[in-house]
Amino acid sequence: MVRKKRAIFLMDLTSRFTYARVIERDDFKRRLKEDIDISVLEIIYPLLQGYDSVELKADVEIGGRDQKFNLLMGRKVQKKYGQPQQDIITMPLLEGTDGIRKMSKSYKNYIGLTETPSEMYGKIMSIPDSLMWKYFKLLTDVSLEEVENIKQKVVHIRILSPREAKAKLAKEIVTMYHGERKAEKAEKEFEKVFKKKKAPTRIPEIRIKEVKLPILDLLVKTKLASSKSEAKRLIFQKGVKINGKVQDDWQTIIEIKKGLIIQVGKRKFVKLK
Repeated sequence: MVRKKRAIFLMDLTSRFTYARVIERDDFKRRLKEDIDISVLEIIYPLLQGYDSVELKADVEIGGRDQKFNLLMGRKVQKKYGQPQQDIITMPLLEGTDGIRKMSKSYKNYIGLTETPSEMYGKIMSIPDSLMWKYFKLLTDVSLEEVENIKQKVVHIRILSPREAKAKLAKEIVTMYHGERKAEKAEKEFEKVFKKKKAPTRIPEIRIKEVKLPILDLLVKTKLASSKSEAKRLIFQKGVKINGKVQDDWQTIIEIKKGLIIQVGKRKFVKLK
């Protein structure tokens, strides 16, 4: 049962720490030096997160390397409340499918563990070539020796293409979460859609009641775009196809027909009922 905390708790917690200790974080030091504001919430947050370890009586806390300050703060908060200090384990940060920012649902660059084999396989194949070695090391059971061997074949000897190496990575990861048979099916499906430029075997179907719809409304209604502005951007980028034909006019009115296949990007397909 979660116990409610009142204002007196916050006063007690913050009274146990000094501003100097909390402001030790490298990011805070940099921002102060550059005269960039730090909100009071940002100062208090590490204390509140650290108090979680008190409530849980944590022995060990695991987190990304970017969370090291907050994890260590958990130890300090435990000490102030007379508890044994937890051990901390930090893990390397994993960049998402964009290859730039850390993998996060907020950035929409993540690969979900519960995604379908085909979706998971396709997302892994979309990562930058340079990132696959990190994925091999952090996300698979392939030995470091074997990873280095594959890298040598791709980068130096050049007897293996980056695409072939990435396909091995995708199959390894999908097999871990869905089994070898489904991984093989996902591989064949990927080859069919991306190499042979055919529609997927199974396409989600959506019922549309309207007889005609502006293309922007259609993309939003089928959830292939989150907004009309995103739909327009996708059209400008030549990222929208209807029955295999690229759409380049955002003002087009689409006649709704049974079996119409709408494609956005390389992996999103919808068939109209």
